[in-house]
This record gives sequence, structure tokens and C-alpha cells, in this order.
Amino acid sequence: MASIQFIKGINETVVPNVKLTRSRDGSNGTATFRFNDPDILQLDMQEEGDITGMYLKDEEGEMVTKDVNAKFINGKPQAIESIYIIKSPKDWDRFMRFMERYANDNELSFTKAKS
Repeated sequence: MASIQFIKGINETVVPNVKLTRSRDGSNGTATFRFNDPDILQLDMQEEGDITGMYLKDEEGEMVTKDVNAKFINGKPQAIESIYIIKSPKDWDRFMRFMERYANDNELSFTKAKS
């Protein structure tokens, strides 16, 4: 099962909005994740520990990014944004395999941007 974690061992149940960009030659790209009102920001999660990154986990292993930021509205955390950098065609393929598993597990769909 594919999962996303902010604290190791605790799966985030809120499904993110994910935006992908890729260079024209396919050599690199970015995935921007936005979690609106995620579990990790709930008051009862404070005792679980600190957010140490975003961990994308599946049967192939783990991909990690430390680029994780909270978005605040009126002084209260409302969302988490995280950016995963894809550095090679091999990394792109690995990321897409994870996203396919994650999408299947969470009933997500892909919508291609209009050019």
C-alpha cells in the first residue's frame, strides 16, 4: 500500500492535490503537494512529534523531501505544502509508479493541464 507520512509511522489520511511540472526534455520536474486541513495539523497530533519531512512510501521503498511548509490563515495552520524535486528520467518513472499506486489506493484521478 502506498502512503504519505510527515512523521514516520503515521500515515496522513487527507489526500493531497498534486501538481506536476516536467521539463520539455523530460530530464527533471517537480511535484507540488497541497494538503488542506491535514491530520498532522490537528491538536491531538502535537504529542506525536515534529514534522521531519514528507515521506512517500510504497513496496519499492521510500522517497523523501524536506521541503515542507505550513500555510496559515488568521494565525492558524490550514494546509501543508510540500515540493518533491524529480532529478532524472529514472526518478520520474519511480515517482510515477508511486503516484499510480497512491492514486489506486485513494481513488484519485489525473487531469492533464490545458496548454
